[in-house]
Amino acid sequence: MANLTVERDGSVLRIVLTRPDRRNAFDAALIAELAEAFVDIGRARAVVLAGEGASFCAGADVEWMRASAGLSFDENVADANAMRRMFESIDQCPAPVVARVQGHALGGGAGLVATADIAIAAPTTQFAFSEVKLGIIPAVISPFALAKIGVPHARRYFVTGERFDAATALRIGLISEVADDLDDAVDRVVGELLSAGPQAARWAKRLVRERPAGPETARWISERRTSDEGQEGLAAFLGKRKPNWR
Repeated sequence: MANLTVERDGSVLRIVLTRPDRRNAFDAALIAELAEAFVDIGRARAVVLAGEGASFCAGADVEWMRASAGLSFDENVADANAMRRMFESIDQCPAPVVARVQGHALGGGAGLVATADIAIAAPTTQFAFSEVKLGIIPAVISPFALAKIGVPHARRYFVTGERFDAATALRIGLISEVADDLDDAVDRVVGELLSAGPQAARWAKRLVRERPAGPETARWISERRTSDEGQEGLAAFLGKRKPNWR
C-alpha cells in the first residue's frame, strides 16, 4: 500500500497512515487502502491505528478537494459512499481498535477517532468537526461521532466547526484518555486487551455495538459460559492460574 503500513506484531495489527507531508489527509487512494486494511484482520486481538509524523489526520487533502469541486451530484454520492464504507469498516472491525492521536484530528480525522473503540491523545492535539468552515457538513462521520459525543455536544461542535483541545475531547467523550507518553499509554491499553479472552473481547465489542435486548443477553452470556474459552477462563480463575490465552 502506498499510503499505509500494515504490520502484524504478534496478536496486534498496527495500521499507520504514512502521508506525513500531507498531515495524513484523506484522498481517494488513502480511503480505499484504509478500507481494504480493515476488511480482514485475521485473528488479531487488537488493532492500533496511528498516523506518521506530526499529525494523526488533518481531514481531507486540499488537492483532492480541489479535484472534487467539479464532480457531478452522482459522482459526489459515489465519492461519499466510498468514505462511508471506509469508516464503517473500522467501526465494524471485530477486534478492538485503539487510536493513537497526535497533532491534528480534523474533519474526517475526527471521524477516524470516533470509529475507534479506545482513543488516546497527546495533550496538545487539536480536534474539530470543521466541515461547516468549508460550507459543507460532517454527514458521513455523523453516525460515529454522535455515538461518541452525543447530540448535546454535536449541536455545538458540528455547528461551529471550532477547534477544541484534548481536554475538551476527553470531557465530551470523543477520546478515552490524554497521555504525555502516547506509546506507553497505547501499549498499556493493548496489554489490557491481550489479557482478555480473545473471543470475549470481540463479543464484548459486539455487545456494545448491537445492544441486544434482555432475553438475547441471557443467550449471549450462556453461549460464552459454555464456550471453550469461557470454561478455560473459569477454570483458570478457580485454579488461581493464568488462562491459556495469556
